[in-house]
Amino acid sequence: MAGSNGYNAECLEVMDIVPAFKPVDMQTGANNGTWVNMAVCYRCLVVLFKAGGTAGDDPIFTINQATDNAGTGSKALTFTRIRTKLGASTIPTTWTIATQAAAGTYTPTSAANPALIAVDIKETDLDINNGFNHIQLVIPDTGTNAQLGCAFYIPFGLDQPQSIPASSLS
Repeated sequence: MAGSNGYNAECLEVMDIVPAFKPVDMQTGANNGTWVNMAVCYRCLVVLFKAGGTAGDDPIFTINQATDNAGTGSKALTFTRIRTKLGASTIPTTWTIATQAAAGTYTPTSAANPALIAVDIKETDLDINNGFNHIQLVIPDTGTNAQLGCAFYIPFGLDQPQSIPASSLS
């Protein structure tokens, strides 16, 4: 129901969609996403969308944090909850929630299946006391066989509601 919570902004007035990396064959090398500035939002959904590949060539979902968009001081950002949609031939409509001990990576055993893999990062998850305010998704080389994938970010709670926001990249 529109406006039932008193929040009348359009989606793209309080959130953004930022490409991390374009569709690529993820077995050809490290797939380093662009850096997103968490200082302009309070949450960011980090999403990998991939095609089926070869069993055993599992993507390693890695999130880094840094003090700027050049990657200064880059280090792992730990997370515990991962949402996945994994399917044998098509991607299902419901999410499965996986939990893990705090770690900077997640490795689904799903290389053979198409999938959506998402992690919700809060601004407070970063080492903000030491100036870390940028995040980056990295998917290292997935192995020796082709596996198409792309990734994007959905930062929300932007500092500039009610107007078209500036890019979340700076």
